[in-house]
Amino acid sequence: MALRSMLFVPADSERKLNKGASSPADALILDLEDAVAAAHKGTARASAAAFIAEHASHLSAHLYVRINPLDSGLAMLDLATVVVPGLAGIMLPKTNSADDVRRIGFCLDALEARAGIAAGTVRVVPVATETATAMLTMASFTRDVPRLAGITWGAEDLSAAIGAISNRDADGQLSPLYTLANSLCLCAAAAAGVPAIDTLFADFRDAAGLAASCAVSRRRGFSGRIAIHPDQVAVINEAFSPSEAELAHARRVVEAFAQQPDAGTVGLDGAMLDLPHLKQARRTLGLPG
Repeated sequence: MALRSMLFVPADSERKLNKGASSPADALILDLEDAVAAAHKGTARASAAAFIAEHASHLSAHLYVRINPLDSGLAMLDLATVVVPGLAGIMLPKTNSADDVRRIGFCLDALEARAGIAAGTVRVVPVATETATAMLTMASFTRDVPRLAGITWGAEDLSAAIGAISNRDADGQLSPLYTLANSLCLCAAAAAGVPAIDTLFADFRDAAGLAASCAVSRRRGFSGRIAIHPDQVAVINEAFSPSEAELAHARRVVEAFAQQPDAGTVGLDGAMLDLPHLKQARRTLGLPG
């Protein structure tokens, strides 16, 4: 399941839902949490379920729902409403550890059966760095976590959780805690064998800034990014797709090793390549490691 771009859409806005339906995003995240006022939560749940039922069969985008946090008292009602045929996954905000994903999984077992959905169909993407506890439990994702589809991170809720005035230093760069959160997300996702999905780029009008930020993100190991506006999706998709030059080089690396199947290293264009280079080339081509 490709998750280059995951576009947030407030589930209580019919206009934005309809606009999202025409987006080239790999996934739409129908949001029941931060984008929806408390008075509109019930409407948003019903709208999300109706949208999935109506559109899942013909949209290319995977349909996810960001539910409310487990400690909000709303999460189970969210799940009971939105687990309908066509739902691809749940985004779980303010995840404290992998145990929260397992807890959601137990609920999904029953709800899938009730809805006539094949067991294990609905996957989970946790937002894994939004609480202080989460920062201390990221290693929990190195153990088997059923239903895990990817891991993403966030900086805004974490700064609120620890009482920070801002998550950025005076020069505008992320403070060390948040660069650590970024790195822990990468490591946890790699350990779990799932994609690492970068957090949002707030200025949706700055396409050039988004492209530059995505280039850095991809170099660091992220395979996709959250979008908060439809205009960001095309930029993100391009940034997280290999270029023709990258594909061509990856094919040459794979071919070089194929010609010397017993070699641990091969030479190509004056450089010595070893097995990590082969692994990266195969990943670029979408081949198993």
